[in-house]
Amino acid sequence: MCRRWGGAFYAAQTGKKVKIAGEVSIAIYRSNGWAERAFCSMCGSNLWFRFLPTGNRSFSAGMFDTASSHSIEKEIFVDERADWCRLSGDHPRQTGAEVIAEAKAAGFTFD
Repeated sequence: MCRRWGGAFYAAQTGKKVKIAGEVSIAIYRSNGWAERAFCSMCGSNLWFRFLPTGNRSFSAGMFDTASSHSIEKEIFVDERADWCRLSGDHPRQTGAEVIAEAKAAGFTFD
């Protein structure tokens, strides 16, 4: 789904304390039974992905001026990436099956 949403991988930022402003311009799209995506209804920019079972959000890294100075925490769904979309570096990489198995082991369902 990430490549369809943004053309490549979804680069995201997370944080402990998040303040959202401008809610009137935020549109939410429930992409499936366990996730939603938000975008700006004024310009169409991607804002966040929310995993509904936990409520955790990851925010589009492009929104933050300092994103280029942050390191990569991990890559997920690497088996679904485009051949031209490979990130260098020594960071964890998980296939889609590994991501789903980890979530199921934590008690999440995707039906």
